[in-house]
Amino acid sequence: MALRLVEDVRLLPVLAHHLGVEAAPLPLTVDEEMLARLPDGLPGKRGLVPVGRQGRAVLVAMVDPLDLALLEEVEFRLGAPVRPRLTTAAAVDSALAGPRGPGAPRGVVDAVDGILHGAVTSGASDVHLEPRGEGIRVRWRIDGILREMSAPPEVPGVSVLSRIKVMAGMDIAVRRRPQDGGFSFSPPSGGSWAVRVSTLPLEMGEKAVLRILAPDRAPADLEATGLMGEDLPRVRALLGRQGGVILVAGPTGSGKSSTLAAAVAELDRKGQNVVSLEDPVEYRLAGVSQVEVRPRAGLTFASALRAVLRQDPDVILVGEIRDRETAEIAMAAAVTGHLVLSTIHTLDAPSGIGRLLHMGVPPYLVAAGLSGIVAQRLVRKLCPGCGGRPEGCPRCPDGYRGRTGIFQVLRVSEGLREEILRGAGTPALRRRARAEGMGTMGADARRKVAEGLTSPHEVGRVLRGEAEEALPCGRCRGGVPLGARACPHCGLPRGRTCRCGEELESGWRFCPACRRPAPPPPDAGPVE
Repeated sequence: MALRLVEDVRLLPVLAHHLGVEAAPLPLTVDEEMLARLPDGLPGKRGLVPVGRQGRAVLVAMVDPLDLALLEEVEFRLGAPVRPRLTTAAAVDSALAGPRGPGAPRGVVDAVDGILHGAVTSGASDVHLEPRGEGIRVRWRIDGILREMSAPPEVPGVSVLSRIKVMAGMDIAVRRRPQDGGFSFSPPSGGSWAVRVSTLPLEMGEKAVLRILAPDRAPADLEATGLMGEDLPRVRALLGRQGGVILVAGPTGSGKSSTLAAAVAELDRKGQNVVSLEDPVEYRLAGVSQVEVRPRAGLTFASALRAVLRQDPDVILVGEIRDRETAEIAMAAAVTGHLVLSTIHTLDAPSGIGRLLHMGVPPYLVAAGLSGIVAQRLVRKLCPGCGGRPEGCPRCPDGYRGRTGIFQVLRVSEGLREEILRGAGTPALRRRARAEGMGTMGADARRKVAEGLTSPHEVGRVLRGEAEEALPCGRCRGGVPLGARACPHCGLPRGRTCRCGEELESGWRFCPACRRPAPPPPDAGPVE
């Protein structure tokens, strides 16, 4: 039983010495003339590939160089003596999957190109390749939904994966460790896409996920992201300030990077020094000095941000606030007059303030440096061709095509700064922000439903269970926003609230703030 405790490539010299043969140098170089003499399918099925000449003899890299019957068959097919060299199955797969000369077999190459071209044409953001027996499972993420596609017929899954690893500059002999890489892809239809590749070892093989990016297709402006109504001028007003930190909040895949790119597109990049720190660079932004951080090489967001501050910047884009050090440097830079744009992983805008405080950023620095937070999600848009028919049309698979953002914009006012300095929690910050005019993503989503951009079903799918959205009322079952003191539909109080405004927990007999007797619990009886 193979325990896979050591990579095959590390065992090659030891096994070659033990078997009394030489190991073939990696990566393998295919002798196309000799390969063309072998029957189709034989090299891949039997684990061998011609790799060169030695006088009259042909050097053949083999997984099993002691298979005498196979050696005789290969010598007969090639019409020349064969000198076996030991190699690995992964090396053979990669060599056969690599670029071929004119007239040579191209099954694997064509299969991979077909997968990539189809994904680009369909607007997929990710491609998932998973082992399934001898074949492979192919799924595309289109508009946020994973959809299974037809796998290339009669092409071994391991060969497809090896071809991807070769294109991404990975070590094809390493199959039991995760790897990261990337390449550029230019389909016959035109254009250029950057492809980021991540592999993960599974019990039955390896899985690869390919992120497809169009570096030259950044949103033209903030309106292109879906910002509208009062939210659009609020965000533009934040961008017009001479300093401050503006954060875009949301989970992975919610469009934060696109919103940052759209914000940068509205800045004066000719008269200002705009620098971005990204991991990795997703969009090419004209007039912006873009830096790709490399944590493994010691170039972290924090160290790069310190260096950028010595480059006389006006605007700094930081791909993500991940730790206290980066957050503190960003806030300090904002206090000294720099405009800093970044992202943070929180469910809604007020939670972004709490996340910064939980990271350990001092409240005075958050209050002084933070200008605003834009929280967002992506919802699918109704297909303009069929208007959202579930069976779809030639332009869409299920009634949806493309996505737009739904937003919540929080502007840090003087009142909120005082709340932050007092150490208020997220619920109190949320109540204060709403009292000062902050809307909800749910309200923005309903506006987009009313305008026919998306559907109630899609909004429910995306916002289900969100922290800032509504809970059912105990009397009318309508939606009650978290933090609200009463149901906006029937007026039923939500919990108990003292006359002084303090929220009272269940079982309390007196208000801890003013010592008044606690009111009775709200009546959840029928509506009059």
